[in-house]
Amino acid sequence: MPPWMHTWIAGNELMSWALAGLWLVMVGFVVSLLKPRLITRLRALTQATETKWDDALVQALGASKTPLIVAIALYPVAANLVLAPRVERWFAAAATVGLFLQLGLWTGKFLDHWIKASRDRAMQVDPETATGLAVTSLIARTALWAVVLLALLDNLGFNVTTLLAGLGVGGIAVGLALQNILRDLFSSLSIVFDKPFKIGHFITIDDFAGTVENIGLKTTRIRSLGGELVVFSNTDLTSARLRNYRSMKERRIVFTFGVDYNTTPEQLEALPGMVRSIVGGLPQTRFDRTHFKSIAESALQFEVVYWMLTPDYTAYMDTQQRLNIALMRACADAGIGFAFPTRHIEWRAPMPLPLTWAGGGRRTPAAEAS
Repeated sequence: MPPWMHTWIAGNELMSWALAGLWLVMVGFVVSLLKPRLITRLRALTQATETKWDDALVQALGASKTPLIVAIALYPVAANLVLAPRVERWFAAAATVGLFLQLGLWTGKFLDHWIKASRDRAMQVDPETATGLAVTSLIARTALWAVVLLALLDNLGFNVTTLLAGLGVGGIAVGLALQNILRDLFSSLSIVFDKPFKIGHFITIDDFAGTVENIGLKTTRIRSLGGELVVFSNTDLTSARLRNYRSMKERRIVFTFGVDYNTTPEQLEALPGMVRSIVGGLPQTRFDRTHFKSIAESALQFEVVYWMLTPDYTAYMDTQQRLNIALMRACADAGIGFAFPTRHIEWRAPMPLPLTWAGGGRRTPAAEAS
């Protein structure tokens, strides 16, 4: 070894500095060279297995960053060299930062791949769960990097307790400022996990009705019957009374009709049987009841209840149309008229009214007749 290699520089022989530099270069070279080949080899092995955990581990290894690995390699360098206290602190700090950031990247990549695989499986059977997993992924990443940051600062010598107290006060302020957004976020989780409705369901909220197209982190989009897209905040949906027609297996139909006052009692008695016969002859229906409900101002009211054995709204309207036409024909054949608003006015006087003529004088109708 040449004598100049034993030259002392900053408290260490030049040989020690050279070995430290060579160590760092070799670490960077090995990581850059072997990482792609190692990941390719491991990915081929994991594809032959059914579990997804090994795939997530391979994805995590793919998040290895050469600069961070080199920074971690400063640990043995600092341990084998005689360094000034300030330089040693900088080396230790760089190695600590590299270690915690790399751990965060590995863990984050592992979680991302695992959650993504779960979302892909959920999309085939339950798209709403996929939305919930997206929210879970966001929360998990936020919590992960919060823990990594706090652990890093603690290892660097910062007073984390004071920082946490300050973050608590700041968190309250931020929470108050973002309370609407956070409320919608947690309402989204409530919708996803409680499942009052799903994508593709037909629902009504107040005066709005439509099909759910998307359940987001803050809003839910519904395609109305008119074709326009209606956007609701998730908080409004969780606090509203909504009707979900997707889970309906049968549809209960109630309607009324009125016949006029010229209808005889015998005809009124025959009407329920006529309606029963008509409803019983229609497909996908189950008759419930028909009653002479009330004597209204200008009609004798009947109430009819039957069940559609399918929730399809178009099938219901087709059936109701056929029922109405058949009912009109049956009533026409039986001589029963449908009622409509009418009013009869009769003028009656207790005694004959006197007539006044233009020429003067008053004459009664009797005098005029004579």
